[in-house]
Amino acid sequence: MFTPRPIGFARTPFKDASAIPKGLGAQHPEEGVLDILPEFALGLTGIEGFSHLIVLWAFDRSDGFDLLVTPPTDDRPHGVFTTRSPRRPNPLALTIVELLRREDSLLHVRGVDMLDGTPILDIKPYLSSIPVEKLRRGWLAEAEARRS
Repeated sequence: MFTPRPIGFARTPFKDASAIPKGLGAQHPEEGVLDILPEFALGLTGIEGFSHLIVLWAFDRSDGFDLLVTPPTDDRPHGVFTTRSPRRPNPLALTIVELLRREDSLLHVRGVDMLDGTPILDIKPYLSSIPVEKLRRGWLAEAEARRS
């Protein structure tokens, strides 16, 4: 087994889960900051070259789980693994955000849908289904160019 540990914490405008837009067509224009702990800051090297990031985080305020849940967009129950419900056997979440800028170990992002203070477990560059004119591939594009 592995025990996850936070690499940082989200700073968002959301103090209560009811304030986070949910359901079909929900938009997440809100901006926030991923405040990465100093011991992990070196791992951000080159992140400015990417337009979007996958943020893995923990539903740290969720208690227990349900295998069938009724999402806010439907009145029928669905399997938890077909929803974004926080009541999961492993309370893990994934959000794709737009990287606006980096200031040392602070990543300013758009598209947050987590509560303020949420533990961030990992960050990865998002590399698919972004329109080509918006996608920046950072160091990956440079490495590919060197191989050509």
